Amino acid sequence: MSDKFRHVFGQAAKNDQCYDDIRVSRVTWDSTFCSVNPKFVAIIVEASGGGAFLVLPLHKTGRIDKSYPSVCGHTGPVLDIEWCPHNDQVIASGSEDCTVMVWQIPENGLVTPMAEPVVALEGHSKRVGIVAWHPTARNVLVSAGCDNMIIIWNVGTGEAMISLEDEHPDVIFSVSWNRNGSLLCTACKDKSIRVIDPRKDGEKIIAEKEKAHDGARPMRAIFLSDGNVLTTGFSRMSERQLALWNTHNMEEPMTVNEMDTSNGVLLPFYDPDTNVVYLCGKGDSSIRYFEITDEAPYVHFLNTFSSKEPQRGMGYMPKRGLDVNKCEIARFFKLHERKCEPIVMTVPRKSDLFQDDLYPDTAGPDPALEAEEWFEGKNGDPIKISLKNGYVPSKSREIKVVKKNILDSKVTKNAENSAPSSKCATPAPSVVRDTFIIV
Repeated sequence: MSDKFRHVFGQAAKNDQCYDDIRVSRVTWDSTFCSVNPKFVAIIVEASGGGAFLVLPLHKTGRIDKSYPSVCGHTGPVLDIEWCPHNDQVIASGSEDCTVMVWQIPENGLVTPMAEPVVALEGHSKRVGIVAWHPTARNVLVSAGCDNMIIIWNVGTGEAMISLEDEHPDVIFSVSWNRNGSLLCTACKDKSIRVIDPRKDGEKIIAEKEKAHDGARPMRAIFLSDGNVLTTGFSRMSERQLALWNTHNMEEPMTVNEMDTSNGVLLPFYDPDTNVVYLCGKGDSSIRYFEITDEAPYVHFLNTFSSKEPQRGMGYMPKRGLDVNKCEIARFFKLHERKCEPIVMTVPRKSDLFQDDLYPDTAGPDPALEAEEWFEGKNGDPIKISLKNGYVPSKSREIKVVKKNILDSKVTKNAENSAPSSKCATPAPSVVRDTFIIV
């Protein structure tokens, strides 16, 4: 275990650096409710008769006027949002209205409310609680719904390319890509974690652990950069747990850490560059962080950042959005009931020089693959950049709109075979008015 992270120091932003008077969503769903990148912070908010989220330029701190425009195209509450890792103006949202929508935010933020997505992805028959962009392939997005189904989309054409219908018998709690996006790991209400190769013919589940955590409350599972899987969950006695799994042998966990008895779901945020994982419990007022190493006991408690107010959700800044001159190693955006408060984690250093041990090269904004290449079976590792001179955003990529209608026979076929089991309409083929390719 390295000494450098023993002294990580967390500090909440001063009041004038917070985003105030925001009506954070009250929907009961265990997602982060917040997504951030070097340009914007997006927050799911209360909306009468539909679903909405705010998109604020990072510098727009202070009180947010009630009339500030939102992204408001969903007809039901928004449950999850995520910025595209390859374009800081593109964000995906999943909603109770059974759709996934992808939005192009103007360079300087919204001036008027945005109700028209670039594309609406229709294929789920129940609410969509999870959206996650592929880490290295452009325009590839995974979504998971309460129909126990996972769909992988080519956003550039609006097509549902892969539908995983039979792998999960119950609600999916989390979906995580591995480092190069060749595999998914999932946590499900049936208490199993599964490792899935979505492009494989035949049996797609390549590893599975039943009863990863014995408790009934929701689990989370994420891939670490070495291919191991980290899970959070609950013991039979309702103690919160953190466990580490080797996907080649999932009989027993590599290690299990018991933490406390609290019923808030632990949301893990992971930094692959430093191998530090941060755990933020919904309803907690603290962030615990651990270093993961490749020698027993593998998971080393570092420290706890404590505050007074409970968190409703949490955003996590990508590495390229941090201030390297201040030795920032993480920045969180903590949601309260009525505000969003940045929390900065730093490693105090005496020198003003660039600290290359804190900042190994990190994933940059350029994709390694096009969507078509990934669906054909190619893999690509993240294209890394140095943060030595700070991250300088390149001129924002323009989205080219290619007008075409796509009838996705796969989704249509699925729709014929299974009657929808909710108030949502039959999964329709995605008819795309404005299909786009991010260039």
